[in-house]
Amino acid sequence: MDAVILVLSFVLILAGAELFTNGIEWFGRKLELAEGAVGSVLAAVGTALPETMIPIIAILFSTGEHSDGIGVGAVLGAPFMLATLAMFVTGTAVLVMARRRPDGDVMRVDPRSLALDMRTFAVTYAIAIGAAFLPAEATWPKWVIAVVLLVIYGWYVKGHFEADPSVDLEDLAPLRFHRLDRQARRAEPHIPRLRIVNLQVLGALSLIVIGATTFVGAVEHIGDGLGLDAVLLALVIAPIATELPEKFNSIIWVRQGKDALAMGNITGAMVFQSAIPTAVALVFAPAAWSVTGGASIAFLSAGIGLASSAFVFLPMIRNGRLRGRGLLVGGVFYVGYLAVAISTLAG
Repeated sequence: MDAVILVLSFVLILAGAELFTNGIEWFGRKLELAEGAVGSVLAAVGTALPETMIPIIAILFSTGEHSDGIGVGAVLGAPFMLATLAMFVTGTAVLVMARRRPDGDVMRVDPRSLALDMRTFAVTYAIAIGAAFLPAEATWPKWVIAVVLLVIYGWYVKGHFEADPSVDLEDLAPLRFHRLDRQARRAEPHIPRLRIVNLQVLGALSLIVIGATTFVGAVEHIGDGLGLDAVLLALVIAPIATELPEKFNSIIWVRQGKDALAMGNITGAMVFQSAIPTAVALVFAPAAWSVTGGASIAFLSAGIGLASSAFVFLPMIRNGRLRGRGLLVGGVFYVGYLAVAISTLAG
């Protein structure tokens, strides 16, 4: 039964991701936003909702003995997965389609926009991880750091929204829900109304959230049946399931040749995950946000994520271009950390 639920939830996530990528591009076009704002902010935040809700629910609403620890593990797991596995999956998609791409595996991205994303991620995440080295009882300094993270993210969003618009009508596929709006089809056959765009985006997000939640529930049930450690589940297994929306969105955009949206979807989500869920953990679970005891293996994932990001994007900053093969290094970091985590938790 769990296998059937996994397949059905997988289909829901795929359908939601396809509708979301189509709808969010039209949303950015209607608001005349830059491509960076669409990928790094709108798409990233929208598809980050499933994995963001897991730590927030665990920290704020769960009363279990290990709820704060599981929440912190999930907070750390999301940026780690994005910096490693999501990069690897996207790089693989680029290489698979390289023969049909005019530039091969060279990705059509704005290195300056991606560099801004990764600099913001590195600074934000380094500050957040630095807070974990404060004493566990140091509550108010962690609250101050949480405010700093929120301010940095606000500045980051402002920068993307102030960029020049770059989403052209010619680059957009017809809105999937446009056919449902008979009035708009008669008046403007090719341009959907904003209300229909909003309906498609919200419907897609609903499918993604339902699919991801169901997927995580099935994975957790299977994990319990196999006797897997709760921290390992929160840190490694659950984020794999909840990161599926970002991965599928990026694969869809790579297939369409929209590399800037594909990469912005991932790097923007990394910035969001390093700031917003982390701020929640610092405010509501400050004692658990500490590099002590068993939590050290969870915080090791942060160092691995930062290292993987450096190996992927420093060559891009130096050379002014990003290649699909360069993203594959994320898979090496993922496998290496997974081996360390499993062996450590297994004793």
